[in-house]
Amino acid sequence: MTSAWEIIFWVSAFLIFYAFGGYGIVLFFILKIRSVFIGPGRHVDDLTDAELPDVCLIIAAYNERDYVDLKISNSLSLDYPADKISIVWVNDGSDDGTPELVGNYPEVTLLHNPCRSGKIEAMNRGAEFSSAPILFFTDANTMLSPNSIRAVVRHFNDRTVGCVAGEKRFFRTAGQHVAAAGEGLYWKIESWLKRLDHQFYSTIGATGELFAVRKELFQRVEPDTILDDFMISMRIARQGYKIAYEPEAIATETGSSGMNEELKRKVRIAAGCYQSLFRLKRILNPFFNLKLFFQYVSHKVLRWTLAPLALITLLISNIVILFFQEPHLAGAIYGVMLFLQVCVYSLALWGLLTHNNPVRLKFIYSPFYFMAMNYAMVKGFFRFLKGSQSVLWEKSKRA
Repeated sequence: MTSAWEIIFWVSAFLIFYAFGGYGIVLFFILKIRSVFIGPGRHVDDLTDAELPDVCLIIAAYNERDYVDLKISNSLSLDYPADKISIVWVNDGSDDGTPELVGNYPEVTLLHNPCRSGKIEAMNRGAEFSSAPILFFTDANTMLSPNSIRAVVRHFNDRTVGCVAGEKRFFRTAGQHVAAAGEGLYWKIESWLKRLDHQFYSTIGATGELFAVRKELFQRVEPDTILDDFMISMRIARQGYKIAYEPEAIATETGSSGMNEELKRKVRIAAGCYQSLFRLKRILNPFFNLKLFFQYVSHKVLRWTLAPLALITLLISNIVILFFQEPHLAGAIYGVMLFLQVCVYSLALWGLLTHNNPVRLKFIYSPFYFMAMNYAMVKGFFRFLKGSQSVLWEKSKRA
């Protein structure tokens, strides 16, 4: 008879596998099978200049003096008809000279607020100011590929699409720290999953570096919202529209300057994840939209909730089974699993002790980055419970 500890072990192992890899594998095979019986997925046609809609590029920023010239130069060089794009820079209480620098560019509309109210309020102001049918949000420290807007807006020809997410990448720098290397690797995997999500039904959430929405679907978001980009995009999905994914629209930025900076950012994101669970609880009802429910739980909710806990229960149950009771299944399996866990945690510990060194072999530091991100989820959970997460920018230093 299988013991309770063995059940805990196998349930924990399944949760970890499915949340961090199995879901992508399942989607991959579903899409392969579907392509055999139904044919290839969506095809998106390019638009002529005459067909292109008016777009407002909204940049919400706090103290981005070092990026003003680069960002505006990048924005003005985008491949899009000048008479169909407007650029709005929303300043949220910057006191480093950012608004003065933006004022040097007559092509850019500056919405200046001398008081800090948070990024989401800045985004709300930008959205309400614009009359363009497509709102295109981007960060000040992010550089966009020249064809980004063209690649994104063509998806809006499909009336079922209400939001389009772009691809996030990182500049490669010599002697990268663990944070920058780990973040880059994480987003390569995440981009692959987003592409599969889009092909199956809808991408789950957008990132603030680059995403666009239909103006008519934009809903003003509460001023205490932590994950502005995720809430804006998922509320559009909650209205019954899809979030498309466009890999040719690329937003590139530098990675975090160190692990402490990366953890600060990840803990803030984690607190926002738990806030989102409550504010998007309707999507957790499978009868509301079964496909969206399946994707949301598989891609996000399990990672935020059960998977970090499963890492703990897997290790504890493995030790109990191997040393304190006679396993009913093949004992060698538990021995191998414990050995693998010891190896992973040993590499994570080694990464903790050496994470300030330049990275040569990224995969060696993967266990450390993985464990650090799950630690951030736990810490973010308690910060959310205490209500201590500020909505104001916690700017992370970049490499």
